[in-house]
This record gives sequence, structure tokens and C-alpha cells, in this order.
Amino acid sequence: MSDLDAVLGSIDTNLDASIERLFDLLRIESISTDPAYAAECKKAAEFIVEDLKTIGFEASVRETAGHPMVVAHHDGPEGAPHVLFYGHYDVQPCDPLELWDEPPFEPRIKEMPDGSKQMIGRGTSDDKGQLMTFVEACRAWKSETGGLPVKVTLFFEGEEESGSPSLIPFLEANKDELKSDIALVCDTTMWDRETPAISTALRGLLGEEITIQAASRDLHSGFYGSAAANPIRILSKVLSGLHDENGRVTLDGFYDGVPETPDEIKQMWAGLGFSESEFLGEIGLSLPAGEKERSVLEQVWARPTAEFNGVIGGYTGEGFKTVIPAIASSKISFRLVGTQDTLAIRKTFREYVQNSLPADCSVTFEDHGASPAVHIGYDMPEIQKATAALKDEWGKDTALIAMGGSIPVVGRFDEFLDMPSMLVGFAQDDDRIHSPNEKYELKSFHKGTRSWARIMAALAE
Repeated sequence: MSDLDAVLGSIDTNLDASIERLFDLLRIESISTDPAYAAECKKAAEFIVEDLKTIGFEASVRETAGHPMVVAHHDGPEGAPHVLFYGHYDVQPCDPLELWDEPPFEPRIKEMPDGSKQMIGRGTSDDKGQLMTFVEACRAWKSETGGLPVKVTLFFEGEEESGSPSLIPFLEANKDELKSDIALVCDTTMWDRETPAISTALRGLLGEEITIQAASRDLHSGFYGSAAANPIRILSKVLSGLHDENGRVTLDGFYDGVPETPDEIKQMWAGLGFSESEFLGEIGLSLPAGEKERSVLEQVWARPTAEFNGVIGGYTGEGFKTVIPAIASSKISFRLVGTQDTLAIRKTFREYVQNSLPADCSVTFEDHGASPAVHIGYDMPEIQKATAALKDEWGKDTALIAMGGSIPVVGRFDEFLDMPSMLVGFAQDDDRIHSPNEKYELKSFHKGTRSWARIMAALAE
């Protein structure tokens, strides 16, 4: 029997014990955004550290200005790759509590009508269950071989669900300790319940809020109608001018740095069995609204966007009020890809808005963050090894997908540690993360643990 076979057998044999360890972590109410749970967040960090010490990790709780970080190290064979595995132990608030079928911090296993089993509870999928798949894979390697096939650093954050305010200072202060050959991130999904996936791209995010001021006060629309500038009308023109008839963003230079998706990747996506009509039909729509001549998957995975997230102006209460407002505002987000320059786009956007205003109107801007896109090379050797390892476990080709959203820590690893990342997750799209009755498939936890055991072996080759 090979070492890997022995490790996989250990994972199978000790599954119940692995679940109970996860449940002990899930019972800790580590809600990072609410100061009332600060002690619980520290308790979760301490729990993880003590558990890691039983495996042989040199582990410690690292204090920050906010919630603590967990950092742990374990040596590997001489010359073996050094991987950093990232996860977060904090969770989202549970409100509204009345929509939970059972208390959110009393995890349980629920058998479904089709015979499958789900672990129910806050943090099962995001991210304690995912985090523990890697920890349990390390435990199995240690129990069967006495060591790990690669050198491992574990980095677990306690503020991911509350904006990660301590992350950048911590990375800057500890870059030499955390620097590794590659970061492994398990905070993503599979393609479907049977098909493993590696996410190779994350869109960046640029947030802007604009407030247009016209008159010095709200005006009677009968006395001042037509004569006075209406900021809602001005704002509407500004927003409508951001897209052309083909769905493209009109800002000068907006598409600088946007790569074309390789044909072989488009073909791979086309073979995933994705249904555009079902995807849109689930939300009551039928027609794609993005760039024409682009598939829906390409629109949401590989193309940039400009979206309006909120518009405010005038009287919005019950009934009717004939008023010309003094101000109108909008929140706008840009999802970015490739090497698009966030600061250049912000500058161009603000110039566009300024140039769209009448001479006696003004605008103020408020920025809501800017993070660049992340693209991981499809031909990166670690991805090639991981795709083969995942296929060995799941029996299906690994889907190389992208994500329409953002995981800022991946960009931070690249920016501060000059370190690439590989995103392998075992969640499902219907795991109800951030919502009542969050769940994680028992199969995802079990085979996710086996998958990491295989990936570590493959990376060591």
C-alpha cells in the first residue's frame, strides 16, 4: 500500500471523529462584525491553535488591532514545495434567527430525501468546514506517515467577514514568515456536486458614490419646473451614458488591459453544460444584458462591468410630493478583469461625471475601495498537478472556472508577498452562505479532505 492509499484510508476510517472536531469549532460563535462576540472570536482562534498542536504544528494566536490571526508551521521533506493554506474562522451574523430551522451554532447532520447528507449550521460552508478539510488532510498524513509531503504554513484570519481591516498591516509585518511558493485558498465552490473546480480568475472591484448638487434647497416643481436644474435628470443622463447600445462601457480607456479569453478555455466552458436560460430563468429574466456576442459565462467570469447599486433623489416616501430635489446620488461598482488599472478608471470616471454637469451644478465623490483583478495562469504547473489529483478523486475532469466576485486576500498575497494563489473549494452554489440554514454537503467535507491529501502528494512530486 502506498503512503497516499494509507492516508486516504485513514480519512475514511476517521470521518466521524473529523466531523466532531469540526462541530466543536462550529459551536463557537465567532461573529467578527459584532464587538459583542470578540471573546468568541478569540476562543475560536485558540481552539484551532490547540488542535493544530496535537498534529505537530508549531501554532500560535497572533494578536492584531482587531480579531487575532492564527499562524502555524510544519516542516516537510528537504526540497519539498512550501505551501501557505489560507482560511478564515470568523462567520457572518445569523439574523434573522427566526428563519433558522434549528439554532445556528448547534450543528447537526440532516439526511435529505435523496439519501445525501448535509451538515447544517453557521460556518459549515463559509469557511470552517472548508478550512478543516485541509487540517484533516494534514492530520491523516501525520498519523499514517509521521510527516507531511510538503512544507506547510497555515494562515487563518478572524476578520474576513468584516472587511479584513487587520489583514494588510499583518501581511506587511509578517511577510518574511508567510512568504511561500504558493497560497492555497479553499473559499470557493465546485462546478456542480460531481465536478471539481479550480478558480483561475477573480474580478477586481472599484466602488464609487457620486452626489450631484443643483439648487441650494428642494424646490416646488410648479414654481421652478423647467427653469431649475433637476439633479435626478442630470444623474440619469450620467448613468445612461456609461453604456452603449451593445452593452460596452463607454469610458475612455476602460478596456485597456482586458484580455481575450483563450479559445480553448471558451470551449471548456461551453462543455460544462451551463444553461443560460436556466441561469437567467431562476431570477425571472430571459435576455442577457451584457456585451453582445459574449456568452453569459464569459460576461460574468471574464468581462468587466459597470453596475448601478443604488440611486437616491427627491421624495421617496409614501404618497406623492411635487418637489425638485437639491441633490441626487448613486452608488456604482465596476468589476474589473485582467490588468485594468483601478485608479486610472476612477480618474476617468470622475472626469466623465464632471464634464457631464451643467456649469452651475457640482458633484462630490466618495470612494468605496479599489482592488485589482486576479488571474492565475491556466498552465501554472501547480494547477496542472491539482487538476489531475482532483480527477483521481472525483472521477471527472476538473473544470477551470472563473469567479464573477472578488476574494481580496488573493490580490493581497500577490501584492504584499509576491505569491501566486490556487483556489480549490468544495462548496456548492446552494450552500446558503450568509443566510439562514447554511449547510455543507457531507460529501464535500469527506471528499474535499481526500482531495487535499491527493493535492499535497501531487505537489510534492
